[in-house]
Amino acid sequence: MGQTLYRRPLPAEAIEFSSPEGRRIFAEALAASELDGYFRLAEQFHTQSAPAFCGLGSLVVALNALGIDPGRLWKGPWRWFAEDLLDCCVPLSTVRERGLDFDELACLARCNGAEVALCRADGSDAPAFREALRGASDGGSVVVVAYDRARLGQTGSGHFSPIGGFHSRRDLALVLDVARFKYPPHWVPVERLFHAMESVDPATGRARGFMTLRARRSGLALGFSLRCDGESWAGLAGRLGSIVGGLHAHPDLATLARAVAPLTANVELRIPTAPTHEQELVEARAALRALPGYGEIEAAVGADAEAVTALLLAMVERLPARLRSSLEPVEERSAALANELANLRAQLEAMGGAV
Repeated sequence: MGQTLYRRPLPAEAIEFSSPEGRRIFAEALAASELDGYFRLAEQFHTQSAPAFCGLGSLVVALNALGIDPGRLWKGPWRWFAEDLLDCCVPLSTVRERGLDFDELACLARCNGAEVALCRADGSDAPAFREALRGASDGGSVVVVAYDRARLGQTGSGHFSPIGGFHSRRDLALVLDVARFKYPPHWVPVERLFHAMESVDPATGRARGFMTLRARRSGLALGFSLRCDGESWAGLAGRLGSIVGGLHAHPDLATLARAVAPLTANVELRIPTAPTHEQELVEARAALRALPGYGEIEAAVGADAEAVTALLLAMVERLPARLRSSLEPVEERSAALANELANLRAQLEAMGGAV
């Protein structure tokens, strides 16, 4: 049998959470009311279930800590976020092979009921990061960081973890490392952690960063979701961009629908298991079919009509003015459809601002 590993020693600058010093820092931050958000995270803290699942593991902790109902069955009668429920946007088989990048994780968070504020390190600074940590101290939001382990003196490279707390006087952040088989939770200097976020992810050519997650006030989008299946997220964004760039060239709704139809291979319709959420999806789909132009779209693309219509609605501001009248009004009359479209627009935006 080959060599096996049992954990790694933390570098000197990191302070193990359970050490005497780590506990002392925790007590000081708790007394300063900077750890109110820690307890919900601690209730949900778990170990990522596969080596490349740090993003999924971090998101499971965050979504459950925020009290978001997934609207879909986990096991038995229970609805609960687990890594295998985070199967939209990027297939689990792909995540298991190569992990997730920063935008893909944000897409997954939005797709599963979170509002996401995304901050890349090259477009932000350490004071803004500290402000996000302070904002999360009351438990109303969760900060997840994407960073380069090597810049913290750790083994490995890109990694995601939620932040469990902040000690402002000592300027330390509590990293709840979801790879608990490798490193325990630990305190690290905020400046060093931010520097580790400045590293460029070779998969995207862009800097890493941090994201702040909150429970979506307007409700869940549980039906239509973009899925990067069989190609890279960047590849899908490229195809989308070329289609969006040519929207004004199409003279009528049927021609436009046929141009968008190839994207429906990347549109998944998920079916929720909670009765309330099932009804919301039924309402959203009925609102789609009630559009004045739906019959024309259905005649042009057949069974793909719902997915095409949802995509067109998500891109409605980019459509020729002469075609908008047959697509715009229904969204205003259906909150369920509005939620679905808000989710699709957030996903499209995550793919390079195509909308």
